[in-house]
Amino acid sequence: MSAVWKTKHGYRKVKQSPPDIKEAIEAARDISDDPAAQAEIAAALMGMPVEDVKREVMRAVAQRKMTERVATIARGGSKPAVVVERNTRRRVRVFDV
Repeated sequence: MSAVWKTKHGYRKVKQSPPDIKEAIEAARDISDDPAAQAEIAAALMGMPVEDVKREVMRAVAQRKMTERVATIARGGSKPAVVVERNTRRRVRVFDV
């Protein structure tokens, strides 16, 4: 898809393409907190089936939970303090006996 319009400097053309899967998931993440809704939004943006996108959304949610969070806390007149949180998921291994 492309759009063409005339300006005083000549014709301008903009090429528009659907977002790739990472861009669609990031946009859906900003709209909703629910992973199922994120999968539906990302699938609608890309024009793909929801089942194909759902796996990638769940993978992105799992990766996001393992990242570090950094926050800066400003106090009165002193230097700001930096707080670093690290949240990792517990991995449970099941052994068949």
